[in-house]
Amino acid sequence: MPIEPLDVKQLWTLVATVRERAPLVHNITNFVVMNNTANVLLALGASPAMVHSLDEVEDFVAMSQALVVNIGTLDSQQIAASKLAAMRAGTAGIPWILDPVGAGATPYRLAAARALTRLGPSVIRGNGSEILTLAQHAGQGRGVDSTQGSETALGAARLLAIDTGSVVAVTGAVDYVTDGARVVAIENGHPLMTRVTGLGCSATAVIGALLAVTPDAFTATTAALAVFGVAGELAAAQARGPGSLQVALLDVLYELTHSDFAQRLKLEKS
Repeated sequence: MPIEPLDVKQLWTLVATVRERAPLVHNITNFVVMNNTANVLLALGASPAMVHSLDEVEDFVAMSQALVVNIGTLDSQQIAASKLAAMRAGTAGIPWILDPVGAGATPYRLAAARALTRLGPSVIRGNGSEILTLAQHAGQGRGVDSTQGSETALGAARLLAIDTGSVVAVTGAVDYVTDGARVVAIENGHPLMTRVTGLGCSATAVIGALLAVTPDAFTATTAALAVFGVAGELAAAQARGPGSLQVALLDVLYELTHSDFAQRLKLEKS
């Protein structure tokens, strides 16, 4: 399968557009990562909203430029709210992204993830185990951690993209983005990022922010994972450990320049 080259300037333009427009990104996300996610979006230049109530999600998503649905700490109320928001996003033409956290951990979680997948997300982002599970392969999830590498799940990601019509991102040591036909591999990031809970969820929110400024979900997803990976590398170079990495990551996202991005970016081509 060919690796699709993309123009670095094209990717950075989307980041600059987020900074210029400050799009409103509606997040129905998990309680563990809510604060981090909001701060990552603010540092990037977007405007985050954490709106979960069944009584207002439909109205709020209609005012937003993108929707992020993350099932990390799911319950029946949150799943109901997520379904309402996703359906309203679909009728209103609002792009949305699904993060099926721990999809294979329990039958309840798997059923919720699959039900949301059927509502037509623009993008699905998960680790190797989550993507393998959604694609009905034999991957085994362990809570929210992945026991399968991103490369192992690439074939499943492609099949899932074909089946759903969504762009699928499978993240890990190498991040892959596919629409079923095209594939981009992003080799940025740092191992220290795995020692901070919820950075995958933050990456999902960054994808949501870039979806808010372009109808091209494939390019938005690639740009988001690229900028997040580059920022993670630069932050890790400053950090003494996981705690300082979190702070440095926010600062780097806020200060990141086109030059730093272009010099660090590693897109695999073949």
